[in-house]
Amino acid sequence: MPGREDIFQKFMNEGHSAAWDQRWEKAAVSYRAALEEFPDNPKALNNLGLALHQLSRFDEALEIYKRVAQLSREDPVPLERIAQLSERLGDLRAAVEAAMRAADAFINQRDVDKAIENWVRVTTLNPDHMQAHSRLALIHERLGHTRPAVTEFLAVASLLQRAGNMEKTAELINKAMALLPESIEARQAQSLFKSGQLLPKPVRQKGGTGPIAMAQIKQLEAPRQPVSSGLDPVAEARQKALTRLAEALFEYNDESPAAQERRGLQAIMRGTGQLSLQQSEQTMVVLHLGQAIDSQTKNQELQAAEDLEKALEAGFKHPSVYFDLGLLRFKSDRLESALRNLQHAVKHADFALGSRILLGQIMLKMGRVNEAAVEYLEALKLADSYVVAADLSDEVRLLYEPIIEAQSVQKDEAALKVICDNIHKMLMRPDWRETLVKAREQMPKSEGEVPLPLAEIVIQAQSSQVLESINHIHVLARSGRLRSAMDAAFEALAFAPQYLPLHTLMGDLLVQEARVPDAIAKFTTVAQAYSVRGEPNQATKLLRRVIQLAPMDLAARSRLIEQLVARGQVNDAINEYLDLADIYYRLAELDMSRKTYTTALRLVQQAGADRSWNVHILQRMADIDMQRLDWKQALRVFEQIRTLRPEDQGVRKNIIELNLRMARTDQALAELENYLTYLEGQRKGVDAIPFLEELIAEHGDQPALRRALASLYQQAGRAADAIAQLDAVGESLLGKGDKDGAILAINQILMMNPPNADAYRKLLAQVSGR
Repeated sequence: MPGREDIFQKFMNEGHSAAWDQRWEKAAVSYRAALEEFPDNPKALNNLGLALHQLSRFDEALEIYKRVAQLSREDPVPLERIAQLSERLGDLRAAVEAAMRAADAFINQRDVDKAIENWVRVTTLNPDHMQAHSRLALIHERLGHTRPAVTEFLAVASLLQRAGNMEKTAELINKAMALLPESIEARQAQSLFKSGQLLPKPVRQKGGTGPIAMAQIKQLEAPRQPVSSGLDPVAEARQKALTRLAEALFEYNDESPAAQERRGLQAIMRGTGQLSLQQSEQTMVVLHLGQAIDSQTKNQELQAAEDLEKALEAGFKHPSVYFDLGLLRFKSDRLESALRNLQHAVKHADFALGSRILLGQIMLKMGRVNEAAVEYLEALKLADSYVVAADLSDEVRLLYEPIIEAQSVQKDEAALKVICDNIHKMLMRPDWRETLVKAREQMPKSEGEVPLPLAEIVIQAQSSQVLESINHIHVLARSGRLRSAMDAAFEALAFAPQYLPLHTLMGDLLVQEARVPDAIAKFTTVAQAYSVRGEPNQATKLLRRVIQLAPMDLAARSRLIEQLVARGQVNDAINEYLDLADIYYRLAELDMSRKTYTTALRLVQQAGADRSWNVHILQRMADIDMQRLDWKQALRVFEQIRTLRPEDQGVRKNIIELNLRMARTDQALAELENYLTYLEGQRKGVDAIPFLEELIAEHGDQPALRRALASLYQQAGRAADAIAQLDAVGESLLGKGDKDGAILAINQILMMNPPNADAYRKLLAQVSGR
């Protein structure tokens, strides 16, 4: 017997409510109860799969998504989930198979970005997968992504060479050369092939996956070789700031079609920010930025500072302005103003080191010696992390915490001034990177251990007690004595109350004790403290922990996005918005999902992020509009995508179909004509007939489409096919009582001299009433 809709909906609502509150166990129970009523409901199964995933019950979640895939064979999402879960569980073969199927399904839905994402997953799991490399090569070539296309064509060539197909190998190498003649990679491949040597095999992309990484022995990355700029950190930061200001000035003055397209997105979303200033504000920003840059080239620094202040007042709030203005105010002894501006700039990775050094100098001038020492130590911490191996940077930074903690309460001002002076001499020099590397070479080395911080050279910190306590806490936790470990952590806080890694460790202990809300509160507080101290990297890591524990914690996600934007990591911030929108989508909260996508789109515009995000986000918004049957809004979004990507056949088809659904036949035909003209201009006229045939397969009742197809058939010399289309047009119009239209169609047929012309003349006489 069919289930009861009211009971089903009741349990679904309970499941949504539990999921919103992060009570995933309760959510799973509710979704299972809903499935008792309708066992094959894809929406309930998808939600159950999500709940089980959040509970880390990956095997169960995998089985659920397999059921969804059987029920909704054209839906790529469950296939993608199967690939992700199989990869997580180490079943790489199943992951590859599911990802390939997901990619094909996404292509059928004309979601190219998601298809590429899944093909890339395949090549990451199995670098020798020829079909995935081939698909990526073709799709990148079609989208105009020349360099990725060349890389993929050469990967396929390498695999074919090893399979003994030399003719095809040569063909693909030549294709890569034709696509990008200046490619060093393609030239090397051609040289190797001509000399009878094997091409390099495709390699796994950096990052890998969990199951693969667990199967390999971890190798420590060699220390990075310093790249000297010939400038001290403050001069480096100033150079970067002036470069960013010049780029911003160019962006505001750019009237190219590309810039106009970016500004056109405001028709879809209304926001504020750099690219959405009012015209009057934009004019003021351009004026004052230009004058500020010009004044600095003439050493008129006071005038430059005034212009930067006015650019800020006009709405151009960028870290480069804050740093440049802070430096200029410092030079003119406007210390309070310098301090205020540099506290904004220090959050951005490009200006953090230079800002720390300037803040230390400002604090010394203001007589705040403890704070000056902290700023200088923070500067040394950053600089030190730049010259050690990349995978040790975070651990080295953490070793500075007890040192900074000890110095923040130091009473000996003379000793603190010595620390400031030593660090200043070490960093404020053109060869500061080389200096730090040489200093590291003089430090004791212990194989397999994290390098000691350079601060040990500058100061003998009384921090061993803190480090010993942390080691003792780890020992207790590993032995399962969590309560004792927490007690030891509280004892350690007595002599290092502001040592943030200790607070983070307490949060880890709370997680192990299953006290998740308390852990979230602890991590959130520590993240705020790191942010206030100008440590956005550590704040970001902790906020990610919060989101892992509570994906729907909107406040934490908002703070994380703020940190990412402040650090210039716009792409990561956008990804966080997209993850949140996806969660809303899975919970069938379509309005909230679309609102989140709109916010992400606004961020893309404000921060000048990669333009490829625009199409990706707009496609998601259009998909939601279609599901909500908001055809007018969907049409506006598709038209914006068409502006950004005129070659996208799927988008063109959607625009035509939406106009037809809304009985806007003239607009549909205008769009069709526009696309056919575009194809002709791109020398892709051969694509026009298949495109129209596909449209007519779904909209055969539209005489105008058949007339257009008949015209194309006639131009291609396919008279019989053209007559068949016009014949269908005539029958359709006669059925609707449109004699004039039918007569026109018959006359068009007669003009092509059909073999049965007499029959058509007789029909024409009957219709005309002769």
